[in-house]
Amino acid sequence: MSVAVKASERTPGSASQTRHLRLLQSTIGLKILMALSGVILSGYVLVHMAGNLQAFNGSATIDRYAKLLHDAPAFLWAARLVLLVAVGLHIGAFLLLTRRNLEARPQGYRAQRYRESSYASRSMAITGPILLAFIIYHILHMTTGTVHPSFHEETVYHILVSGLKVVPVALFYLLALAALALHLWHGVWSMFQTLGAGQARYGSIGRKVATVFTLIVVLGFAAIPISVLAGVLK
Repeated sequence: MSVAVKASERTPGSASQTRHLRLLQSTIGLKILMALSGVILSGYVLVHMAGNLQAFNGSATIDRYAKLLHDAPAFLWAARLVLLVAVGLHIGAFLLLTRRNLEARPQGYRAQRYRESSYASRSMAITGPILLAFIIYHILHMTTGTVHPSFHEETVYHILVSGLKVVPVALFYLLALAALALHLWHGVWSMFQTLGAGQARYGSIGRKVATVFTLIVVLGFAAIPISVLAGVLK
């Protein structure tokens, strides 16, 4: 004989888990998940950019920095695992939110007017796949050396410069940075909105932080391929 468990007889832990699960499955929960995973990914690109800029101090500096990371494999693989999970959660939350939006209005508007959205927000579905394709290529190019013309793992400066000397590759990196600029600018501002800070569209703290952060990251990254093509790094 089966016995139905009344709501009042459920354990506090079970009820709490149910509430948390419902929150994660809700629209606001998915947006929070995107925001938190976006914080992790934004922090990573900032640190990665700062590491790349050490190339301007010479080959010895950036090679020493890379050796320091490789001498701590546990930390390196833990960071990679966190990033992989963050990317998966970010993409998964985006796809679920996109599906819900399509289900809510499958036919769309007869005449679209973009009063509140920006070009950056409307292009997220384009910049996201571009960045995913770039991440895969970047790993094969600079990490595993699978598609690199002259890969020597112990000389990071050589890997960086020789890899970006190939003009189509450098241009692809710059294209990816343009996509990153749009994605990051809208993403950081949306993160502030989701977490309840800076709701105004113009002049808000979130918008200012998004603009400054995006400029720092994108210009810092772009300095490397541009300097290689210009012969400054060689």
